[in-house]
Amino acid sequence: MKNVLKFAFMAMALLCFAAPVFAQGGAASGGTNWVAITAGFSMAIASAICGLAQGKATAAATEAMARNPAARPGIQFALILGLALIESLALYTLVIIFAKVS
Repeated sequence: MKNVLKFAFMAMALLCFAAPVFAQGGAASGGTNWVAITAGFSMAIASAICGLAQGKATAAATEAMARNPAARPGIQFALILGLALIESLALYTLVIIFAKVS
């Protein structure tokens, strides 16, 4: 374990010394728009997380309503509120992407 930590800290120190290599100007970087590329990845990750969370929330609400049908209004309100908050993650990510890429 001690050797693994030693190797990890040595690798981090080497990466700190390599940072000035990447401090080139915009013309020397080859013209690749890395902001747009990372924006696509961030939107994909946010959409995947939202899809998984919405599926889990819907499954839990369906199971809760099946166990206790009398509590339907409260469960439905909590479900809709939760789905709106989950979807806001993807919308905020989309807004940030449009703000940064433009």
